[in-house]
Amino acid sequence: MAQLLDGVHIRQQILFELKPRVEKMTALDRPPGLAVVLAGNDPASEIYVRNKVKACGELGIYSEKITPPATVSTAELLQVIDSLNRRPEIDGILVQMPLPRQVDAKRILEAVSPDKDADGFHPVNVGRLVANQPGPRACTPAGVMEMLRRYSIQVSGKNAVVLGRSDIVGKPMALMLLHANATVTICHSRTSDLAAECRRADILVAAIGRAGMVTEQYLKPGATVIDVGINRVSTREEAERAGKLTEFEKKGSALVGDVHPGDVARVAGAYTPVPGGVGPLTIAMLMANTVMLGERHCSASA
Repeated sequence: MAQLLDGVHIRQQILFELKPRVEKMTALDRPPGLAVVLAGNDPASEIYVRNKVKACGELGIYSEKITPPATVSTAELLQVIDSLNRRPEIDGILVQMPLPRQVDAKRILEAVSPDKDADGFHPVNVGRLVANQPGPRACTPAGVMEMLRRYSIQVSGKNAVVLGRSDIVGKPMALMLLHANATVTICHSRTSDLAAECRRADILVAAIGRAGMVTEQYLKPGATVIDVGINRVSTREEAERAGKLTEFEKKGSALVGDVHPGDVARVAGAYTPVPGGVGPLTIAMLMANTVMLGERHCSASA
């Protein structure tokens, strides 16, 4: 029977450990501060931001939501970022993606001060990750590493395959696994014989954004499978193909990861569910980055 890796449980552990650090910082000086910039009216982004602000409140982190209109220009948003960079009570800045089409997202992300980069996306912090130097890390892959560590899943010496090469998950995930002494292969849509490459993995991280694509033929028996994908399917055919027909019939849609849930439960040694696996850890690691940045700032000003 495959072991279920419970992201909600790990999230609670992380938040429990962060709370006394927040309380100590608050008692000595001030609480850590996180500013979230939400431009436009994307419904999914609004839910994500609401959950991030809620997590701040539960921990005692000061949070501020800045909501420029959907018509905001790159220049106007750069002014918002510059103002936040200058404010000493703001330790972390998160720019919620996607931004409106007319905004140059790359310029906005690079305008965030590296020492306030709560997402770990700034090129300076990516460079620190490459060099294995301290700094804020991309939240989702950092959460995956916490999951592996806290479930005592050995990484060192193992073959790890990362399916997906995004700047947000795939590339930083591969680097973190490499720093933990795994032998890492990065696969993507143009990889020859993708299933065969994935079958070599002792640890498979699926982050390619295709509902239920990773089926039994992609899985090595006994492997640890981390499903980063979260896809909403809205047709009966898609739901049936992804193994979520029962949920679809109840709700009219279903949330599906990149991995077929029935196949992974049957073949893997351990796996993350969708929902309830990696997702809860992303916000937990955002909180961890914010607290770490706040401690650094308070230490520097002492």
